[in-house]
Amino acid sequence: MVTFKGSETAKPKPIIPWKARISLTFLSTISDTARRSNGTINRRLLNLLDLKSQANATPVNGVTSKDITIDAENKLWFRLFTPSVSFAAGSLPVIIFFHGGCFTFFSPDSLGYDAFCRRLCRHVPAVVVSVNYPLTPEHQFPSQYDNGEHILYFLDENPMVLPENADVSKCFLAGDSAGANLAHNVAIRVGKMGLQENRVGNLGLRRIRVVGFVSIQPLFGGEERTEAEVKFEGVSLVSMERADWMWKVFLPDGSDRDHQASNVSGPNSEDLSGLDYPDTLVFVGGFDPLQDWQRRYHDWLKNWGKKVHMIEYPNMFHAFYIFQDLPESSHLITQIKDFINTKLS
Repeated sequence: MVTFKGSETAKPKPIIPWKARISLTFLSTISDTARRSNGTINRRLLNLLDLKSQANATPVNGVTSKDITIDAENKLWFRLFTPSVSFAAGSLPVIIFFHGGCFTFFSPDSLGYDAFCRRLCRHVPAVVVSVNYPLTPEHQFPSQYDNGEHILYFLDENPMVLPENADVSKCFLAGDSAGANLAHNVAIRVGKMGLQENRVGNLGLRRIRVVGFVSIQPLFGGEERTEAEVKFEGVSLVSMERADWMWKVFLPDGSDRDHQASNVSGPNSEDLSGLDYPDTLVFVGGFDPLQDWQRRYHDWLKNWGKKVHMIEYPNMFHAFYIFQDLPESSHLITQIKDFINTKLS
């Protein structure tokens, strides 16, 4: 485990710059206003306040972007980010990114996620595929995982939609919060398909090879109230009440939070024996109420003999990486770059 320099004893509340604090307060207020106790949501209000960024075929800070639709009826599409690098520089890795938002909010064209993916694309550099997936409460489990898996098979069968220098044999899954949960489950599905292919043949991915997974403050939970959930209740964005609502509208009817989709390392967890699970980098924030679940996830992978590395930012809150003005946000991008380059070296 790596601890970011500047670690101090945890305080009751993090020091958050005023711009970030205003944004977090705004997002929390909108979330609380839009969610209804009957499990529905005011999607019109959310769409009105979710600021968007248009795709741009003209390079902006060395990155072009375009939207590619796979299934218009089911709103399955992705935003493709391509760095302006010379073909002489060689092939580029492909990052398949799943955005966060409690499975309920945001999309690849949301302002914050467009900017984050542009930064990833430019600094790694890599081709970034930012995936749009169906949101709750309109769509429950497992539709998000189904669509995430569909994206991989679509790219495997249609590599021509990517730039010529994109190398899908150097593919990384990545996601933050709920998106990291989604990416984890896609990795499980791909691994299972690989096992099945070894037994019967003619299955699985042909061109794509998932070689790594970047899990940024993954959204996991369970029936237990952990020490961090209690200690940091209401610190920023994540609260037990919001998380409980999210799991209720996401999980199958009649399920509790120990379902394997939420408590991935709990009593109903997957058997990873023999599974080709990608080498994983996990980011944890010291003021994130979800951190105990994230640490358990790290330990669970390690106990199964999977290669996993955890980097902790002791003074950071949930979703800190979205705020470009924070130096820790830039450090995180650099550490993702280092992880990818190390895997490919």
